[in-house]
Amino acid sequence: MNISNNGIEMIKQFENFSSTWYKDSKGVWTIGYGHAAKDNERYTINRVNNQTALKMLRNDLSISESAVNRMVNVPLNQNQFDALVSFVFNVGEGNFAKSTLLKKLNEGNYKEASDEFLKWNKITYKGKKIELLGLTNRRMKERELFLKN
Repeated sequence: MNISNNGIEMIKQFENFSSTWYKDSKGVWTIGYGHAAKDNERYTINRVNNQTALKMLRNDLSISESAVNRMVNVPLNQNQFDALVSFVFNVGEGNFAKSTLLKKLNEGNYKEASDEFLKWNKITYKGKKIELLGLTNRRMKERELFLKN
């Protein structure tokens, strides 16, 4: 399965677009639509336009799509898949692999799994978990999409 254009548009809303490098809330150098710097990219790419950023996003999302396709063992509709790809893109494949969300989903507990989205709205800052409004809004939107037929 692949993410739909609707799913990509939702991710773009939360990632926002930056033509230049910036440090995200975790201190990771980022450009375009949430593209994290790899190797020496920060020194070889100075700016991106919207078209290049979208290509980078689609490439990055292929990793998240693969993770969802590989790890989820129950049927998904397109909205559920899109919500999960957005989630994995944001939290990472490793966190998804060990999440209660994935465990409950693979047990067939779709409703319980959907509630798990809402628990992933914090970052660690100076050793403390801090809720971010942007993450809370993203998780609510992902959950809403996941529950939509």
